[in-house]
Amino acid sequence: MPSRRADPLTLEVVELIGSVVARYHEEYEDAAASHQLTGAQARVLTLLSLEPMPMRRIAQQLKCEPSNITGIVDRLESRGLVERRPDPADRRVKLAAPTQEGLQTADRLRESLDFAREPLAGLSAAERAVLRDLLKRMLG
Repeated sequence: MPSRRADPLTLEVVELIGSVVARYHEEYEDAAASHQLTGAQARVLTLLSLEPMPMRRIAQQLKCEPSNITGIVDRLESRGLVERRPDPADRRVKLAAPTQEGLQTADRLRESLDFAREPLAGLSAAERAVLRDLLKRMLG
């Protein structure tokens, strides 16, 4: 029976990935708080700034329960950052969509995320492409 113990290089890589994820989450939470948002609200707003979508799809993208998304969208809507509108393809479905203020907030939020941008800037375009491709491969 093969050993289930990982080799030292794999352990180091796992630890480094964990450190990157922890730093990213910490900075994301700080950036969100600077815009009076929770991390979850910031993630939803950032996702919606790419395209309006139904709450079920938001939940799928963020891997959480649709009922959680409803509460987050309610709070974003009460702040004037998001609105609900009928889906032109199926008027029975409501889309969550950013308002103009929501788009501006999402842009400012992205601009304030230096952690990921600064270390990546130290890599060449070719190195960033290799990193991207390796991460995609790891995620399947």
